[in-house]
Amino acid sequence: MGFQFVHMTAYSRKGDGKGRSTSFVFGEARRDLSASLHVATPASPVIVHGVSVDELEKMHDATAEAATMTPKGGKPRKVQKSQHTLMTVVASHPHSMEVVRADPEKRREAEEWEERTVAWLRAQYGDKLVSVIRHEDEAHYHLHAYVLPNDPTMRASALHPGQAAKAAIMAVGPAVGEDSKALNKRGDKAYRTAMREWQHSYHTTVGVPCGLTRLGPQRRRLTRMEWQAEQTQARALRASLDRAAVVKEKIETHIAAKRAEVEKLVSSATTEAAALRAEAAAATAEAARRLDAAKVATEFAKADHDRAVAEQRKARSMMFRVREEAARVKAAAARLQRLPSVLRTVYDGFRQSRIADRIRAALESDMAAISERAASALQHAAKADADRQRAMERASSLDASLAETEAQRDALRREVSRLRPPEPEPSLRLGPSMRPTAGRR
Repeated sequence: MGFQFVHMTAYSRKGDGKGRSTSFVFGEARRDLSASLHVATPASPVIVHGVSVDELEKMHDATAEAATMTPKGGKPRKVQKSQHTLMTVVASHPHSMEVVRADPEKRREAEEWEERTVAWLRAQYGDKLVSVIRHEDEAHYHLHAYVLPNDPTMRASALHPGQAAKAAIMAVGPAVGEDSKALNKRGDKAYRTAMREWQHSYHTTVGVPCGLTRLGPQRRRLTRMEWQAEQTQARALRASLDRAAVVKEKIETHIAAKRAEVEKLVSSATTEAAALRAEAAAATAEAARRLDAAKVATEFAKADHDRAVAEQRKARSMMFRVREEAARVKAAAARLQRLPSVLRTVYDGFRQSRIADRIRAALESDMAAISERAASALQHAAKADADRQRAMERASSLDASLAETEAQRDALRREVSRLRPPEPEPSLRLGPSMRPTAGRR
């Protein structure tokens, strides 16, 4: 492994002293022949992220043409072609393309570096990162990233951390006792600090996980042995990070499995509790229904019993009256039995008399009425006796039904008590909404 390489440069439509304009940059990225003289065998770029180079160029040119700036106290005008309107970032991996093509493990390392680099660029620039391409026709595996400013003036310098830091210092102006030279020196220091932080961010996010060192040996004048030792340390650090990532993945997998197991247990317990609550509720409802039916039956039985008792009392009263009537009829019959002898004597003495005839006729009428009344009284007595017997039998039957109904009611109460769901186990922690509740009687 080697050290990291990441570099950023801004370009204008007019171009710099070497003639490198935005159109030249797009042509070089696209591998136009006029812009690819440094490549022995140019090959089309591979789009890693975003749009193609042609679409990128159209977006840039249209946005730059529409960009405007307003001078102090002046009117809005188009930005000058010398203004930087495109920011590029170049990142290169230490592996050569020859090694990457020949060794699958080296290709895997390069592809991991590429994914981490694109993720870092997206975190740095967001939607302003329009395109990332890979060239495979040069010596080393490397990427080109293109960033377009999204402010109305399209100032690419605002995307450069060093230039933005120095511009902020210069905008505030010199401090007390500071001249322009000292102010510029302080601005340059802010520039270097911002760029070191930018490089350090890339090293922390990409370099360390990929086993790359922060700087190369020549910049720090390291001996070959020192450089090899640093590379060994970088590889060991990457191996440690890989092992940590594996351990982390195992831990996360274990946690996820346990979480799924717990969720399954909770779901099962919730379902079972819901089923038990539903069963208990149904049993309680059925018991309550049967208890209500028993109460209604008991009320009907009590009403029938009260009616039977009343009918029995009425029958007894009727029998008492019938007995009194029978006694009166018996007394009248006794008088009638004595009446013929008397009448015979009167009849023998006065049979020739008209008065005797009237008496005989009256007595015969009275005898017929009394006989009819006696027969009716005897008939009423027999009927009252039969009604009394039926009332007594009905009262006895109602007493038996009432006793049976009360026994059923007691059995239902015991059934309701038995069907009350038990309290949940202390180890099963259910929420308030999950605790089964039994209906109260």
